[in-house]
Amino acid sequence: MQKRKLGNSNLEVSALGLGCMGMSYGYGPAADKQEMISLIRTAVERGIAFFDTAEVYGPFTNEELVGEALAPFRSQVVIATKFGFKLGPNGEQLGVDSRPQHVKEVAEASLKRLKTDTIDLFYQHRVDPAVPIEEVAGAVQDLIQQGKVKHFGLSEAGVETIRRAHAVQPVTALQSEYSLWWRKPEEEVLPTLEKLGIGFVPFSPLGKGFLTGKIDENTTFDSSDFRNIVPRFTAEARKANQALVDLLRSIGERKNATPAQLALAWLLAQKPWIVPIPGTTKLNRLDENIGAVSVELAPDDLREIDSAASKIEVQGARYPEELERRTGL
Repeated sequence: MQKRKLGNSNLEVSALGLGCMGMSYGYGPAADKQEMISLIRTAVERGIAFFDTAEVYGPFTNEELVGEALAPFRSQVVIATKFGFKLGPNGEQLGVDSRPQHVKEVAEASLKRLKTDTIDLFYQHRVDPAVPIEEVAGAVQDLIQQGKVKHFGLSEAGVETIRRAHAVQPVTALQSEYSLWWRKPEEEVLPTLEKLGIGFVPFSPLGKGFLTGKIDENTTFDSSDFRNIVPRFTAEARKANQALVDLLRSIGERKNATPAQLALAWLLAQKPWIVPIPGTTKLNRLDENIGAVSVELAPDDLREIDSAASKIEVQGARYPEELERRTGL
């Protein structure tokens, strides 16, 4: 597996990471824990060395899963987790909370669940409008000085927040959605990251599964699947958006690559400091995703994809309105 560095930080990770959220949360019922431990360990054997989790995934159960699975390989891998939500007594989300004291409490709890003495990359999960980002960056800086955290990250933050945070404590990586069907980061975020020397970790690089070509207008999702409330996943939107999958499939056939592999290869070709984190609960999908690293796209291929994709208007918002309001602050 090729390696990449996240920005100027010298944090070296595998060119492809593994998003672990869906193993516990978000896409229907949690998968079998032992099967997921086995899958994570297989990912390590296949060369993946970058794993993404968060306290709210489950909540808490995903960090416990990742911690247990990676304990035997701890020195070989980079673990990223996140803070910034206020959770109720039953783990329900009660809004955002990035008060410095809360950030430090979350770090202590995450360290225990992850069975480790340091968090490699600690992201603010969503910007908290009530807490100046300088205070958040300062809290993470304290944790770095104490050796409890190695690197500071932001998730779904806007360029002003990124700049202000970076001035206090260098930001190693920004995690946000980015794929062929959500290209908004190209407008302001990517140029800002390049200028500041910050790495980029796209989540949902396969469009929450849509760009794999395995979802159509007739697909039904489990009642607990987040996609049921996503405007982009209405039956009408899915039907309209098949055009993007058809494009990936047609170019992929020439490259001997699946739509998913082509979508990931396209992301990897954008910048050398981009590290996508596709998630999966299936070994065959893991192997398919890893195969994307060896798909080479020449400048002509990229121009062809861009030209064809620019003629396709993706239908449906990527989040319901109340969730979209939490992003890009």
